[in-house]
Amino acid sequence: GIESALANKLAERAAKRELEAKAAVKEIEEFTMDFKNAARRCFQMIDKDGGGTLSTEEIVKAVREDKDVIKFLKTCGEENLQFLLVPARLKKSLDYLDTDGSGELDIDEWEEAIHRGLAKRI
Repeated sequence: GIESALANKLAERAAKRELEAKAAVKEIEEFTMDFKNAARRCFQMIDKDGGGTLSTEEIVKAVREDKDVIKFLKTCGEENLQFLLVPARLKKSLDYLDTDGSGELDIDEWEEAIHRGLAKRI
């Protein structure tokens, strides 16, 4: 009767919601992976000498000339990475991002900033 029809409807709705929730999780996971891959590619594009760290010179050159680097930084969600695009703010941002004070950004420092940006994007 009506009860079982209603129960079926509710069960269908619950199943649909569960599917939507799973799809949302998958979307976030895929976005996260794409974002991290883009971040790593961006690091490699800036790291012209393949030394595994980004020198101030490499960053200055990339933010001036490399369209892909500029595009990624603009949309990454982390303001200190975005400030690398602003000549007047670059030094201050680098000091902030360079947590070990080596004068260069290594992949760990880069990814720490990326994770902060990612948290704002999701």
